[in-house]
Amino acid sequence: MALLDDAIEASGGLARWNSLNRFTLHLSVGGTLFSDAGHAREFKDVTAEGSTRTQSVRFTGITGGEQSGSFQPDAITIEGVDGQILRTWSNPSLAFPTNGVHGLADELHLVCFCGVAIWNYLTTPFLLAHPDVVVEELPPWQENAESWRRLRAQFPPSLITFASEQVFYFDENALQRRTDHDLLGTHVAHHSWAHENFGGIVVPTLRRSQTLQADGTVMAKPVLIDVEIFDAVFE
Repeated sequence: MALLDDAIEASGGLARWNSLNRFTLHLSVGGTLFSDAGHAREFKDVTAEGSTRTQSVRFTGITGGEQSGSFQPDAITIEGVDGQILRTWSNPSLAFPTNGVHGLADELHLVCFCGVAIWNYLTTPFLLAHPDVVVEELPPWQENAESWRRLRAQFPPSLITFASEQVFYFDENALQRRTDHDLLGTHVAHHSWAHENFGGIVVPTLRRSQTLQADGTVMAKPVLIDVEIFDAVFE
């Protein structure tokens, strides 16, 4: 059985995933990318509701519970507690401004970034079976005393991702443990662990992105992105 088949089976199986339409997460997202932009607590203890089939995520409880933010490929919105739309960004892009202002300083950019991150994190490895995603198995990688299998994936322009090419690492149980990709001009290693089963879907509940150096080593600090999932419901 190919690595992708093993990974999908280890995460719950394609039949179970295809029976689902939506997810609800209780999570926190932080890291130096957020604190350096002045948003250290905007995505702490929030709810993320989204579609398993299309790129769509709505965050409730951002900015201390005062606002909600929605990500879709054609629009980002920020809403007040009464549902009133406060701000909108049509046809968003991850090519954030490079005029000296931090890429995540604007809350619309922050919602876009988190929407792309959480949707892609949650739908992998099932997303890799998308008919327009091209995958190639690479030679194994030695991670300390473990041998991790790897897939290189090329994503189509129709999917909003941090990078069109990414390398995914899976442990001896075929669970995703790391992804290498470009992130806002930096090459990162995104580690995932503490997998739990939520309604038949196995999800890593802890994630961390760190800078990947040219020699392949990972810098312990700073932690660029830090994600903790407290609970997940699939429907």
